[in-house]
Amino acid sequence: MTDPAPLTAPVAARKPITRTFHGREFVDDYEWLRDKESQDTLDYLNAENAYTDAATADIQPLAETIYQEIKSRVKETDMSVPVRAGDWWYYGRTEEGKDYGYSCRLPVAEGSDPWTPPALPEDGSAPAGEEVILDLNQLAEGHEFISLGASTVTTSGRYLAYSVDTAGDERFDLHVKDLATGELLEDHLTGIFYGATWVGEDYIFYQRVDDAWRPDTVWRHKIGTPADEDVLVYREEDERYNVSVGGVRSEKYLLIESASKITTETRVLETSDPEGEFRLLWERESNVEYFVDHAVIAGEDRWVITHNALGPNFLVGECAVVGELPALTELRELIAHDEKVRVYGVDTYRDFLVAAYRRDAIGQVALMLLNDSGYTQFEELRFEEELVSVGVGAQPEWDAPVVRVTTVSFTQPSTVSNYEVATGTFTELKRQEVRGGYDPADYTAYRLWTTARDGARIPVSVIHRSDLPLDQPNPTLLYGYGSYESSTDPGFSIARLSLMDRGMIFAIAHVRGGGEMGRAWYEDGKETAKKNTFTDFIDVADDLIARGLTEPATLVAEGGSAGGMLMGAVANMAPEKFAGILAVVPFVDSLTSMLMPELPLTVIEWDEWGNPYHDPAVYDYMASYSPYENVTAQDYPDILAVTSLNDTRVLYVEPAKWIAKLRATATGGQFLLKTEMAAGHGGVSGRYGQWKQTGFEYAWVLATAGAVDARDA
Repeated sequence: MTDPAPLTAPVAARKPITRTFHGREFVDDYEWLRDKESQDTLDYLNAENAYTDAATADIQPLAETIYQEIKSRVKETDMSVPVRAGDWWYYGRTEEGKDYGYSCRLPVAEGSDPWTPPALPEDGSAPAGEEVILDLNQLAEGHEFISLGASTVTTSGRYLAYSVDTAGDERFDLHVKDLATGELLEDHLTGIFYGATWVGEDYIFYQRVDDAWRPDTVWRHKIGTPADEDVLVYREEDERYNVSVGGVRSEKYLLIESASKITTETRVLETSDPEGEFRLLWERESNVEYFVDHAVIAGEDRWVITHNALGPNFLVGECAVVGELPALTELRELIAHDEKVRVYGVDTYRDFLVAAYRRDAIGQVALMLLNDSGYTQFEELRFEEELVSVGVGAQPEWDAPVVRVTTVSFTQPSTVSNYEVATGTFTELKRQEVRGGYDPADYTAYRLWTTARDGARIPVSVIHRSDLPLDQPNPTLLYGYGSYESSTDPGFSIARLSLMDRGMIFAIAHVRGGGEMGRAWYEDGKETAKKNTFTDFIDVADDLIARGLTEPATLVAEGGSAGGMLMGAVANMAPEKFAGILAVVPFVDSLTSMLMPELPLTVIEWDEWGNPYHDPAVYDYMASYSPYENVTAQDYPDILAVTSLNDTRVLYVEPAKWIAKLRATATGGQFLLKTEMAAGHGGVSGRYGQWKQTGFEYAWVLATAGAVDARDA
């Protein structure tokens, strides 16, 4: 037999254009790929997909095995813990073999404890009296992709407003369903943004976007009237700002928030007058962010305000609800500013407040009781495990005496409990089931600290099997993000077990640009300090290698979206450190995008990356690291880039251009591009499709890191 012919990678045509800004010129050979409607573009993307399929044919059995492992560990027929709203318990339910879930409800039984959810069948089957209010499987019929944007029921429980996107471009069509009859009303809103907020049963407030995909307007729709009669209640003219609308738990006020990356402004309307005018609470002030919630003390309405007017890590103050806010610096203080504690906000109930904050890179939660004499003290909830994520939410009732608390760690699946505020006691309601005999003791998670080249201490989370021999280098997947003050908190992953059971270490570099260590950690990894994000990641890789945990031949890096830009940057800066790089919807042509104000999100993003359009110094700084522009003739690690044709946040053209340039320029490395032709920023829809995608990506990671033979299923 003769050996099969070697694979031939697609070669993108070079059609050079010259970009000129601030007297600087850059010749771009592949900008023509931006034309999404061009048959040449589609042919090229399809050719790349065919090449990727052929180049990864040997790992397809392993990908299928991992998919089956994920599937076997998930309780496919399952349901969430019911949450009470009004006279109903609402919950989600999934069925084996169905890609999407059902939204369901049960009436609150007469004479039952209104705060203890009903016991649902252990086998996940539909309980007696269940009402399915939304079947996403039915809505998905005839569509390759579907995403739910809004799903909200009136307080009375009569009407459901829901919206769906069937293209992946984050444009949603909204419908209103009468839950008493099961019929759809004639009300139909098209091309709206995420979310919808009810005021009573007669009004829905929602957002639309401009040509750059920026939510810039808030509209009011009256049930029973044509959509073309909807009323524009607010337009945000400043293209640096997004606008959002939502209510408070007491349902007394509706809030419109205008927000850039660094500044906010809030308007308020009493829901008793839904056709009234919103009034401004505090005029926007550059670099000042404030977030408003409503509390009642001794019968008096009060604003509880989280703000950064007195310090970058935020603090919490309060004042009476009268006219405009007083100066933020003059509010009565509830939580003082602390340079070691990043305060995120306060959630208000009738009888208590819930505060969320972060200390030493770990999220924390504290509660304060309210009484007729005023505020008391915040008391922090304590948990045995150090690396744990705590979430408080899913309790819409204003007068609830309990809060719903979810805890999860790298080794412990999520647990949902009721926390009784008056007694300080937890009642476990549900623990995530992992099938196949999962034992948390088989895995370990801990934190390391890497000293960066400039002396900063970078937290690193490490997770692996407890019996993994650490006296030798091991295959390792190093994940990073590092933008938008976003933190990668402890979380459990069923899919990750398939990596660790094959001897891989999973590590997370909590680099600057994220939010793990407070607002200063974020500020030191954005705009003209962005390179700290990249060097931090490289320093963590060096540290893991120096500790003997791994070595370059077995180290794979992963990042997505803004984390994909991180991947492109470290590929250019330190290619010898990694065997492979997995870049998911990667933001790798960042300078080009930031020079195009007409693109979705660009102007808003200037506060994150800097404004190269108007500032030559920012242009030069971004040009020095933008991954696409800095591809050079050197050996690169193997790279798999995954993108979606209909992604409106990071356009497919960025990884397409990047892979084309890598293939034309690099002296070594295999470069693969996989484009989902019917998906958005979050990838394919449907849980089985998502598991298959994860199976493919993890098979590539395992084979690239040498954790398995490529043919080993």
